[in-house]
Amino acid sequence: MELHGFRYKLLSYPKKTFTRSQLMDEFWDVESASGPRVVDVYMTKLRDKFRECSDFEIVTVHGLGYKAVIK
Repeated sequence: MELHGFRYKLLSYPKKTFTRSQLMDEFWDVESASGPRVVDVYMTKLRDKFRECSDFEIVTVHGLGYKAVIK
């Protein structure tokens, strides 16, 4: 799983909240031993990579998941 897949998914549907489960289903194999918290790790990496970018931000929707907000 590469970070650009996450970024593309979130930015293709700005303001849409994706649950961890939705992201897991799309980006990890069904047989993967990874848990939903692996999504959190990738989101942290993605935020770090685009920290300097002022065009969008990735927002945590408490209890639900993540969404991209275009500025």
